Amino acid sequence: MGWLERNIIEPGKLPLLLALVAFVLTFLITRLITRLIRAGKGPFGNISSGGVHVHHVVPGVILTIVGGFGAVAGGRHGFGACLAAVVFGIGAGLVLDEFALVLHLADVYWTPDGRKSVEMVVLTASLVGLLLIGFSPLGVDDLNDDQQQNRAVVLVNIVVNFAFALIALFKGKVRLAVVGVIIPFVALVAAVRLARPTSPWAKRFYRNRPRARAKSALRSYHHDRRWATPMRAVQDWIGGAPDPEPARSLERH
Repeated sequence: MGWLERNIIEPGKLPLLLALVAFVLTFLITRLITRLIRAGKGPFGNISSGGVHVHHVVPGVILTIVGGFGAVAGGRHGFGACLAAVVFGIGAGLVLDEFALVLHLADVYWTPDGRKSVEMVVLTASLVGLLLIGFSPLGVDDLNDDQQQNRAVVLVNIVVNFAFALIALFKGKVRLAVVGVIIPFVALVAAVRLARPTSPWAKRFYRNRPRARAKSALRSYHHDRRWATPMRAVQDWIGGAPDPEPARSLERH
């Protein structure tokens, strides 16, 4: 309890912790319910209104808006701030559980494209967790007294690190770019390595460099071959395996 009081409650991070817990639990419960509906088990079923399937992203958007405005009005302390954080976390969990649907503007929940929702939820939870335990760009929270007096140096470091994150994003390394904004040097490593062959960076700077294009494609191939299957297995374990492609084709026709 002493650690919770000193590191979470006193700095005003309790709403963030409650929002993260509500976000993760909402996602897990929602996935459990949708998997039961898919298997035809339990008392649950899809919600329809006037023949239209109401996706849970709809109440999720409403709850996110209510919780967001409530959090802005409630500050960082008190019951109101905590309640708004829980409402926001629930809404965000419902929205990001159908992130792929919003991205593709199609019902891709049980397709391979639907894995993007699981990926976005895991990435969001990881980043919020990093913020919660105190990580910040270039370790600003760990500065000593002398370093804290030189804020200009700190700001320059943050800007440079953010620039590396933008380069990593331009090179098609979205996960490393996002994480690199929070954790020092991750963005730097991603920025100096070769871009993915389909990224804007590769199309712009590798256009007249066949060796760089070939090396980028080969490295991307080996990376995907090594990590794609384990990542898909974890995503399927968390969110459920997508429907087989032939089955989806029959359903369309």
